[in-house]
Amino acid sequence: MRKGIHPEYMDCDVTCACGNKFTIRSNREKMTIDICNECHPFFTGSEKIVDATGRVDKFKKKYNLA
Repeated sequence: MRKGIHPEYMDCDVTCACGNKFTIRSNREKMTIDICNECHPFFTGSEKIVDATGRVDKFKKKYNLA
């Protein structure tokens, strides 16, 4: 790498809207985010499939999925 053209790489304190805090490496000192792995529905298991017209049930019936 060439000297003097790259930003400084340092520890970054990240704070989520849910209150979770963790540290990563970045060129910024602090970050605030809206969703993290502690509160995102995919990671917490509270993910809900929105099915307005019965398409999920139709798919499961078509391929014999329980």
